[in-house]
Amino acid sequence: MLSQGPDDSAEPEVTVAKLTPAAFEGVVMEAIASIPEALRARLANVDVLIEQWPSDADLRAADVPEGYTLFGLYSGVPLTERTSGYNMVLPDRITIYRGPLLAAFHDVDELKDEIRATVIHEFAHFFGLSDADLERLGVA
Repeated sequence: MLSQGPDDSAEPEVTVAKLTPAAFEGVVMEAIASIPEALRARLANVDVLIEQWPSDADLRAADVPEGYTLFGLYSGVPLTERTSGYNMVLPDRITIYRGPLLAAFHDVDELKDEIRATVIHEFAHFFGLSDADLERLGVA
């Protein structure tokens, strides 16, 4: 999920949403648990990681424009593109980036809502939906 990065010229915000790493992970796990069981049952060979910030390689891989950052990133072969030859491969990855989310949201409830939206957005890519599909469905 793409987001405009913080404006370096702006005054720093006084309030910042605070979630400990453990609490942040808990919100991510709750978001995964909120995916309907019929879909969760299809979540084979996918790992969910929480990283502090996207690397330059992550930003390039996602074709992120200057001044923007990522909240999350799906890396792998979507279910819709897997063939009978899909076996013995490393797990797909969904990475949620804690730093950009904490920097962008100053209200804990809004932060939790965005974490859930990001997790669902990235899992939608796992299921084969593109950003255009998500936009058309009103999920992007």
